[in-house]
Amino acid sequence: MSKFSASLIAVFACVIAAAVGAETLQMGTGEYAATFEQAGKPTRGMTQARVEANFGSPSAMKAAVGEPPISSWEYADFVVFFEHDRVIHAVSKR
Repeated sequence: MSKFSASLIAVFACVIAAAVGAETLQMGTGEYAATFEQAGKPTRGMTQARVEANFGSPSAMKAAVGEPPISSWEYADFVVFFEHDRVIHAVSKR
């Protein structure tokens, strides 16, 4: 058997071993995201008016900084970040 044939068989064996040991990761279509969004925080895209209507007045408001302007509102359990007047992120406090 030539060195090339032996090398080809070794590579083929490695490919087969990798394929046999591979796992398929199944993920739901938005189930986790929907659960996470309903955790009592504002969701991306909400307006400041809607956040205030749903969650009340914030305990603190930080003025917009930069371009685009990013501001934040602080609540007891989370902080909401806005770009202009829309939610871009809501972060739970530790």
